[in-house]
Amino acid sequence: MADSQINLPVTDAYVQVQLLNGGSMTAEYHKLHQGELAEQFRLYNWAFYIYHPTSQRHIIWDLGLTSVPNDYPPAIGNGVLKEAQFKGPRQSIAEQIERRNGITAEQIDTILLSHAHFDHCRPVQQTFPNATAFFGPGTSKYCSPGHFADSSSIWDGRFFDPEQATEHWETLQGPWVPFGPFSHAIDFLGDGSFWIIQAPGHMPGNLCACIRLENGEWVMLGSDCCHSRALLDGTKEFASFKLPDGSTFCLHVDVSAAKDTLARMRSIESLGVHVALAHDTTWMEEENDPVLLSLLDVDFLSEMRAALKQQAPF
Repeated sequence: MADSQINLPVTDAYVQVQLLNGGSMTAEYHKLHQGELAEQFRLYNWAFYIYHPTSQRHIIWDLGLTSVPNDYPPAIGNGVLKEAQFKGPRQSIAEQIERRNGITAEQIDTILLSHAHFDHCRPVQQTFPNATAFFGPGTSKYCSPGHFADSSSIWDGRFFDPEQATEHWETLQGPWVPFGPFSHAIDFLGDGSFWIIQAPGHMPGNLCACIRLENGEWVMLGSDCCHSRALLDGTKEFASFKLPDGSTFCLHVDVSAAKDTLARMRSIESLGVHVALAHDTTWMEEENDPVLLSLLDVDFLSEMRAALKQQAPF
């Protein structure tokens, strides 16, 4: 896939984007990178607020974590939530958006969920009553029927139970067209400013996105296509690790597809696109990407600097 064979669309349209604090949890390096020690660290979690000036639409990309057990299926709320020491942000996603923009939760019309894992997805109707949630193709088939039918399921029946679901959501239907090196993407707002991209590997329905800022720069919301910059750079390999029952597990359902997605992300990055992964802090620590840093406000950056030094929630 030669870089000379791919191009980004030409458009003057743009969206405004802000990175939001989606909380954090305890993680272990050996579950991310093959061959590393089972050393714990704080894994931060990013969400994004997106505003389209032309249509005046208010969109959220992913929802991050909360510390409230009822926000999750029991298998998560009574298990992983405690084991991984989930910490929601000091200000909720809705509070962050209102503080920075004066936009209330009732004004949010769309919530795009990159995938159905609990650190990105939870019910939205109580907080965002006028929003429609969207998942990528294949999500419902993989996650249904959820925890109403099987209490041990990590998938939320409020989305995925065919009879008892309470959430208002849809599957993205396309039309799917090529975008740069990716074969399946939607021009979500119809003017070339915001592309939602199928990104196979992590789990069925996994998505990433590419957005154009007012200054002409492009940013990719890389979600969980990988969980570290080292994996995207190819200096580390996806880990497989033993579970308590003796079985082997990987954070990516289809490793071959995940590696192909990363190759396409590297290709698009070579065109000057700035990649913001859902859990990556390297560009914040190094403060070496002015475009990504422009997505943060002063308070966020100050709190993040302090938290990173201490590996602490903020």
